[in-house]
Amino acid sequence: MDKHVVRFTVDLTINEEKSNEFDGVVQAMIADSQKEPGTLGYDWFLSSDRRRCRIVETYADANAVLAHLTGRVVQELVPKLLGASSLTGFEVYGEPGPNAAQMLARFGAEIFELWQGLSR
Repeated sequence: MDKHVVRFTVDLTINEEKSNEFDGVVQAMIADSQKEPGTLGYDWFLSSDRRRCRIVETYADANAVLAHLTGRVVQELVPKLLGASSLTGFEVYGEPGPNAAQMLARFGAEIFELWQGLSR
């Protein structure tokens, strides 16, 4: 892993009664994240029962993380997403920077700094 790259894994449990709302918010989040500079990956995975969702996000560096956290996706759409689901896990891999780290802590994210690895 490049020492500047930052990855998130976010685990959600979808409220059954709000699955259509959840789907609509996800589509808006993906569309907006594609426009953010430094967003390298923004992938959503769904369990076979469609109750659990995992997001794997990849950002070029701490600046891209901060841009995402202060942008429309997090500021406007995440509250809507959390109205249709509940956050059950949030891990950050890499150095998101001090401002982003404070913001991520409010979501209960656990940050794992790169210790050792192999980059290509």
